[in-house]
Amino acid sequence: MDQNTNALTSERYQRGWKKLREIDGEAGEKVIASLADIAPDFARYVIEFPFGDIYSRPQLDLKSREIAVVAALTALGNATPQLKVHIQAALNVGCTREEVIEVIMQMAVYAGFPAALNGLFAAKEVFAALDTAD
Repeated sequence: MDQNTNALTSERYQRGWKKLREIDGEAGEKVIASLADIAPDFARYVIEFPFGDIYSRPQLDLKSREIAVVAALTALGNATPQLKVHIQAALNVGCTREEVIEVIMQMAVYAGFPAALNGLFAAKEVFAALDTAD
């Protein structure tokens, strides 16, 4: 077995893959798949560290973690694709649309109105896509 095969079967990788699917579902799988032809090692790192190590810690529930991620990505102001994935993830783990909107609006205080506006427009797109899928 080569080093890459060992990494993909490690407990850390398997724990991360399970957590990624629990949180992000199909959207997370698509992100990982989109890296296969350009940076498969980076895809593995995304699975192992954020999901296998951090998201799997018991100190916060997934809803709290996703609220923090939506806030952070909104505040960054330059991570709209990732923000959309995590808005969907927040909904997947129990946040309401109203909670997502409140978190994004609060970021106007700390990151400015442009970042909050961009976050609100990202949420609007995610919500619209969900409404048309129903």
